[in-house]
Amino acid sequence: MSLGAPEPATLAAYDLTTPQDVFALRRIGQSAAEALGMDRQDQVRIATALSELGRDRLGCEGLAVSFALPPGPERVLAVVFGWTGGAKADPDLEPASRLLHRVRHETGGGRERIVAEHPLPTSWVDSTDARRGVIDALRRHASPTHADDLREQTRDLITALEETRAQREEMRRLNEELEETNRGVLALYTELSQELEETNSGVVALHAELEEKSARLRETSEAKTRFWRNISHELRTPVNAVVALTRLLLAPDSAPLTDEQRRQLSLIDASGQSLLSLVGDLLDVAKAEAGQLEINAAPTDLRALLAQLGAVMRNTVTSDVVLLMPDPSALPVAVTDEALLTRILRNLLSNALKFTEKGEVSLEFRVDAPWMAFTVTDTGVGIPEDELSKVFEEFYQVRGPLQRTHRGTGLGLPYARTLTELLGGALRLSSTPGAGTRVEVELPFTPVPPPSAPAAPENTP
Repeated sequence: MSLGAPEPATLAAYDLTTPQDVFALRRIGQSAAEALGMDRQDQVRIATALSELGRDRLGCEGLAVSFALPPGPERVLAVVFGWTGGAKADPDLEPASRLLHRVRHETGGGRERIVAEHPLPTSWVDSTDARRGVIDALRRHASPTHADDLREQTRDLITALEETRAQREEMRRLNEELEETNRGVLALYTELSQELEETNSGVVALHAELEEKSARLRETSEAKTRFWRNISHELRTPVNAVVALTRLLLAPDSAPLTDEQRRQLSLIDASGQSLLSLVGDLLDVAKAEAGQLEINAAPTDLRALLAQLGAVMRNTVTSDVVLLMPDPSALPVAVTDEALLTRILRNLLSNALKFTEKGEVSLEFRVDAPWMAFTVTDTGVGIPEDELSKVFEEFYQVRGPLQRTHRGTGLGLPYARTLTELLGGALRLSSTPGAGTRVEVELPFTPVPPPSAPAAPENTP
């Protein structure tokens, strides 16, 4: 095998005339691939492909092979087989195409050639010294015999088999690890599925238990409402009889009574009135909870309502407490339920007067369209902060020294808030122990226009 004249940009060129030249080309191609930093598999691919292409074209006129590192964005090793003619058919590129990145057959200018290309490794750094090392590897060759070539091919095949065996072993190990991982994932999935199923069962059982308890609570609430309603009706009849008979006995035209009898009957009348009021409140609470309390909204003169309420409440005021009512001239006529509004304010004022020993209890009114607000403020004992949320529970009473002298049912604030919400409003409470309590009732405000003045009568002739 003799060196030919290299073309520009080529590393080396050789003439191919004998089978020994093809044997040498195999070793030269492997040496070049090794000098370029390619791995063992790529070295065997290049050597085998060049050997096949050289053997296929051997005997063509002017056959030569050159190695080059062409410039351009794609970094490849290019091996070019060129010849001028011959009796051989078109080259068979299929075996080499399976081994190399790209192989093509070109013709033109009275010359044919095969261009075989394979990418360089990413670690390759193009430099003068690096190219000189590749050129030296290309020039270090001998003219081997056929036996030498067969031995070299045998060594390459043994190396390839060992690498294949190592890859197969690595693949087997990876498959075992993958199967083990899959078994672990499957076990974890099964465990999570069981836990999820148990959790779902627990949630279903808890939901069923909650449904059952909710049904029991509804039944209990309905039973309590029926009890209040029935007992209130049952109590109202005898209480009305007691109050009516007491008033008959105290009437001026009844038989004369001694002072002691009149005093005893007055006590009976006062107790009956209190009991009748309590029964009425219980019945209203029961109706409200059952949704049976009817709202009769109508134009209500707030001046008359508060004047009457103030007159009634002043009878319960002690000498150490002042009851302040709003200016009548600032009170409008509004559409609301007069009876329910009276009960709300009466309960709030009664509570404030009951727990205020000295100072004042005031009722203020303001309009902030579309709302009107009634605010009851006192200077009484106040309510501890930890009990503010409990005072709206039915029958709950704040513990304190005044509780012994002013007993109640614990229905005042819950009843007032229930009626306020039925009227479409809200009740807010704030209190400071030892300083007093403030309760604000906010209700929808619908003003009533003043009646128009009657037209003057026409003069008749």
